[in-house]
Amino acid sequence: MAIASITEFFQEIARDLHTSFYLAIGGTLEEETRDWSSRAADLASTGIKIIILLALVGFLYWLTIYILKHNQERLRLSERRLKITRSVLRYIWIVLSIIAVMSQTSVEPGTVKATAKASTWAGIYFVLWTTSGHVIHKVLEHYGLNASIEQLLKNVLSVLIIVLGMASVMAQFGFDIVSLVAGLGIAGLAVGFAAQSTLANFIAGITILMEQSFQVGDWISIGDKEGRVVLISLRTTHVLTRDNITIIVPNSNVASSEVINLTSKNFIRFDIRIRIAFEADIDAARAVILKVLEETNNVLARPETSATIDEIGEYGIFFKVRFWVTPAAVARMPKMKEGILENVKKALDAADIAIPYPHMRLLMPKDVDYPIPTKPFETTTHIATNKGNSD
Repeated sequence: MAIASITEFFQEIARDLHTSFYLAIGGTLEEETRDWSSRAADLASTGIKIIILLALVGFLYWLTIYILKHNQERLRLSERRLKITRSVLRYIWIVLSIIAVMSQTSVEPGTVKATAKASTWAGIYFVLWTTSGHVIHKVLEHYGLNASIEQLLKNVLSVLIIVLGMASVMAQFGFDIVSLVAGLGIAGLAVGFAAQSTLANFIAGITILMEQSFQVGDWISIGDKEGRVVLISLRTTHVLTRDNITIIVPNSNVASSEVINLTSKNFIRFDIRIRIAFEADIDAARAVILKVLEETNNVLARPETSATIDEIGEYGIFFKVRFWVTPAAVARMPKMKEGILENVKKALDAADIAIPYPHMRLLMPKDVDYPIPTKPFETTTHIATNKGNSD
């Protein structure tokens, strides 16, 4: 009994597969007898037609590419334009191949027509999406606007093109775009409440790009992080440090933090501290320090450098040395300071100007006789008092 049930189960599966395959090659359920030979002939005929159409479309694609490649100079096509043209032709070739296959199969004519229209709209929006960045760059370059605004416009335009492209493609298959947009609006509100941090970063990114407090290429300091701005997107700001490490900072953090733009002006001042001994000649030391700065690359002659007394401390006299550099030298500032300090040390040594180290000097009266210890580790304590004469 069990074996018969299992056999009947597998027979039922075989019949279903047999029917499905027959329907796939063009047969119908209404036929009393299944004519496999005629179905096979129809299938072979359809396959031959599809192969002929695909070969014809492929030949036209190859011929067009051949003509463009061998007439590139005559048509004045640059490498970039030729690449774009080949991409468009390749897309047309793929779309025509799909439509050719659909037209020879059991796909309804309405679906084939909708696919052709949708593919056309998708191709148009794809071309707009790929060329929009170049167009925006040329327009902003003509009007002298910076790269930050360019990045903002590229992002906004890309989103608009993608949304409009999807709407146009879906409209060809009968989707109600108005209802879809309304549904997306309601869903957008729900997503907005669920992704408040992302929206905050987005709004902060637009604010940063519009205010232009700093731009791509500027050297900035955010908290304890410092580096060159390499990208300002709608969600994050990318900063490249001196260690070649990219720090990705959310725009909301950037907008709420104190940002120091080190390269917003034509030149920037830095300072270092140098210590000399109390007995050293201040003017001679100043001349040595200024001479080192004069011979240092990337240190500007105007505005003038300076070396002034900043502090008279416990262990020496401190100079504050101020010098100016261009924005291009900011990235190398730690190395520059190290080089200046090293060269100043060598120059002071050559001029016999001492650089003291922390020490303590004990001054003892000469007219006081101190007992000499006679036993190992014996110590004596002597308290000297000075008595003044009273009038």
